[in-house]
Amino acid sequence: MRKFLIVLISVALATGAAVAQKRFTFGPKIGVDYTHYWGKNTDHGGQLNYQAGMFFEYRFNSKFSIAPEVVFAAQGGKNDGVVFTGETLHSDYFDAVYTDNLNYINVPVMLKYYVCPSLSIDFGPQLGINVYHKCTVKGKDDHKDYKKTYDTDAKSVDFGLGLGLTYNITKDVFVQGRYTMGLTDAYKKFLGATYPINSKNGNAQIAIGFRF
Repeated sequence: MRKFLIVLISVALATGAAVAQKRFTFGPKIGVDYTHYWGKNTDHGGQLNYQAGMFFEYRFNSKFSIAPEVVFAAQGGKNDGVVFTGETLHSDYFDAVYTDNLNYINVPVMLKYYVCPSLSIDFGPQLGINVYHKCTVKGKDDHKDYKKTYDTDAKSVDFGLGLGLTYNITKDVFVQGRYTMGLTDAYKKFLGATYPINSKNGNAQIAIGFRF
């Protein structure tokens, strides 16, 4: 018990010292994303989405730090034209728009190089856990408004790489610009398609955060 208390107190003191020296910071971040797909047989357009979550940053020295994040991100894309409806290809819907909504819990781990105290270059891998996947189809069927939502065969895990910049407006407030390129297919197959849909996630984001 005494050893456990000694270790606990040591960890608390070390954490407190790191925070006091601003080596360890954390806080909320929120952003606007432009999400889309890229890859073979991909014909989706992009759409505006959002993200929100927490970041953590540990400064090794004045030049380098590591900054993992945990964020909820709405992603996906949209397209006009012929739509798949889960089993067969329907061409009798005209003026149809289908919107893919893929929501992820994303965990990027960014390595940061500070060019100067107010600006860093950020690069690192990202793991995404899919928590929602639906496709909404809107159009006309026999000249009547048509809207239906389908499940998609999205993969449960997504991997990507991110590259961006962080600019510190003040010591506590920053803005970020980042692009994350997916490296794995977002879907096993897409709404009944008989050929591979090699759609990978792409996400261009602008975010603002606050350090504690």
